[in-house]
Amino acid sequence: MNKLLKIAIMFAIPLAMWFITPPEGLSVGAWRLLGFYLMAIVGLVVKPWPAPIILLLSIAGSAIFLNATKNVLSGYASATVWLVFSAFSLSVAFVKTGLGRRIAYLLIKSLGHTTLRLGYVTALLDLIISPVTPSNTARCGGIVFPIMNSVAKALGSEPGESAKKAGSYLMVNTYMVTKVTSLMFATAMAPNLLAADYMNKILGVDINWGLWALALVVPGLVMLLITPALVYYLDKPSIQHIDSHAIADEGLKELGPMSGREKSLIAIFILALVGWALPSILTQGFGIKFSLDATAVAIVAMVAALVTGVIKWEDMLESKGAWNTLIWFGGIIGMSSALSKVKFFEWLADFMGTHFNFGDNPMLALIIIGAISIAVRYLFASGSAYVVAMLPVFLTVGKVAGVNPMALSLLLAATNSYGGALTHYGGAAAPIVFGAGYNTVKSWWIIGGIFAIMCFIVNLTVGYAWWEILGIL
Repeated sequence: MNKLLKIAIMFAIPLAMWFITPPEGLSVGAWRLLGFYLMAIVGLVVKPWPAPIILLLSIAGSAIFLNATKNVLSGYASATVWLVFSAFSLSVAFVKTGLGRRIAYLLIKSLGHTTLRLGYVTALLDLIISPVTPSNTARCGGIVFPIMNSVAKALGSEPGESAKKAGSYLMVNTYMVTKVTSLMFATAMAPNLLAADYMNKILGVDINWGLWALALVVPGLVMLLITPALVYYLDKPSIQHIDSHAIADEGLKELGPMSGREKSLIAIFILALVGWALPSILTQGFGIKFSLDATAVAIVAMVAALVTGVIKWEDMLESKGAWNTLIWFGGIIGMSSALSKVKFFEWLADFMGTHFNFGDNPMLALIIIGAISIAVRYLFASGSAYVVAMLPVFLTVGKVAGVNPMALSLLLAATNSYGGALTHYGGAAAPIVFGAGYNTVKSWWIIGGIFAIMCFIVNLTVGYAWWEILGIL
C-alpha cells in the first residue's frame, strides 16, 4: 500500500462519519469525535507517518472542527504519560552509563557456563532492568541483543550455516524473554500504562504499579523459568558448553572499573522500585494504607539522575523514544478521555450487551476473549496500536459478558505482550533481533506460537490461582 493510499484511507474515515447519521443513543459530537479517533487508530496501523504526527493530526482535526481543544489535549496532563516519560530517563541511564552491559557480563561470568544457562542469563538480565525500561525495544534491542549477538559471534556462530551453533537459540530466546518481562511491570512496556488507563475508564478497575507487579510477577516468573528451556528444546544449539569467563572478562575489561555514575544509578534504581512497590506491599501484605504516587516517584528518580550527573539533559533530548512516546501517548490518552467524557464507552457497552451473548458462563467468555486477543496480534506490528484499536473492544465485550473485571484486565494486560511473540514483526524489537539473520520465518513463527500457548496456559492456571490467593478477584 503506497503512502498516498494510506493517507486517503485515514482522511476518509472522519469525512465519511461527519455526514453519516450516528447510531441511536450516541450524540453527533461523540460520533464525529469517534471518527477522528478511528483515523488515529488506522494511522497507527498503516503508518503513513510516525505515530506522533498521526496523533497530532487527529488532535488538530478534532480541536478545530469540534472545538474540543481542551479535552483532546488533556492527555498531556495525565500522570500516566509523565510516569512513562520519567521512567525513560532511567532506561537511558542504563545504556549511557554502561551499567546494563556490566550486569550482563557479571551474570554471564557467574552463571553462563552452558548455552542453556546463557538463556537464563538473558532472562535474568532482562528481568532486572525491565521495571525501569518502558521501551522494551531499547531494553531488548539496545542492551540485551547486542551482548547476546556478540556472544554468539564469539562462539563462532554466524548467520547461515553456523547459525545453529548458538546464535539461532540465543536470538529467538532474547525476544521471547522480553515478551515475558514486558508483562510483569506496568513500566516494562509503554502500552501497559495505556492499557491500565482504558481498564480504569471502561471497567472502573484501578491497577497501580504495585498491584500490577504483585499480580503478574508470579505467573511471569513461571513463564520466565519455562521460556529458555522451552526455546532450547525447540531450537537446540549444537554448542552446549562455553568459556563464559573469557567472554565476560573481555567485556568487563572494555567497560573498566565501576564508575560513580553507575553506583548512583544503582541507588536511584533501588529507591524507585521501593517507592513504586511499597504502597501495594503494605496495603496487600499488611493491611496498612499508605499512599505514594507512582508518577511522583518516577519524576523524583528522573530529577535525581539529572542533578547527580548520572545522565545529562542532552542525553534525554537525544532519546527519541522518550519524546515520541510523550507525544503519541499523551495524544491517544487525550482522545480516549474525550470519548469517555461524551459517554462513548458507556454506549459501546450497551450496544455490545445487546448484540453479543456468551451465555451464563463468564469463565468461558474470559478464555475465548483471551484466545482471540492473542490471535488478533498476528495483525499488529505494534503493541501500542493493538491496545488503542482492540483493547477497548475486548474490555467492553468482557464487561457485558459478566467477566470478573480484575481477571479480565490482568489477562488482557498479559496477552498483548506474549501475543507479540507470534510473528517476527509483532513488536518493534522483533525486526532488530530477527534482522540479525540467525532465524528463519518458519522456525520463529512455530516457536512463537508454542511459546504464546504456554504463556496463556500459565496465565489461566497459575495466574488465576494467584489472583484468588491475593484476594483481588
